[in-house]
Amino acid sequence: MLFSEHYSNQKERKVGSIEVICGSMFSGKTEELIRRMKRAQFAKLPVEIFKPAIDLRYAEHEVVSHDRNSIPSTPVGHSSAILLMSADIKVVGIDEAQFFDEDLPNVCIQLANKGLRVIVAGLDMDYQGNPFGPMPALLSIAEHITKVHAVCVVCGSPANYSYRLSKSEDLVLLGEKDSYEPRCRHCYYVLGNTI
Repeated sequence: MLFSEHYSNQKERKVGSIEVICGSMFSGKTEELIRRMKRAQFAKLPVEIFKPAIDLRYAEHEVVSHDRNSIPSTPVGHSSAILLMSADIKVVGIDEAQFFDEDLPNVCIQLANKGLRVIVAGLDMDYQGNPFGPMPALLSIAEHITKVHAVCVVCGSPANYSYRLSKSEDLVLLGEKDSYEPRCRHCYYVLGNTI
C-alpha cells in the first residue's frame, strides 16, 4: 500500500476519544465541561450534554456550575439512554458521572468507538475519600484526564477532598456549600471533625 493510500484510509476512519475531568466539590469540573462543550458548539459541531435525572439542584434541563454558568442538557435515568439519544452527534458531554450506573464506562467506549468525542466530568472520590461509582473505570479507559483542584477552606492549600458537613451517612447526598466544603489531605484526614 502506498503512503498516500494509507493516509487516505486513516482520514476516513472515525476516531473518537474519552476525556475525564475529575476532582473534588467546588474544583471547577462542571465549569470545565461547559467550557469544552461551548467551544465545540462554537466550532459548529453537533453536541449533546447528559446528566443524571436525580440531579435537580439548579435546573432540570441544564447543567449548571456552582458559578451559575449553564448549558442545556438532557436528564437520563440510565446510561444506556445516552446511546439512544446520541445519533448525529459529534461531541457528548456527561456531567456528575459518579451518580450514573456501572455501565457508563461501556457506554462511553461504544460512543468513542463510533467516532465521538466523549467528555465526562465527575467526583473521583466520595465524601469518605473512596473511589466513587464508575469514575475509577472511566479514568482507566480515558485518553485524556484533567484533575482539577479546589482551595481548602481551612488552610488555603489545593483541595482534593469533599468534606461533608452534614451528619448524613447516605452515599449520595446532593448539596452545595451548606453540605460540603473542599479540603486538602491534611485538613480532611488529620484535622477531620476537630475544626
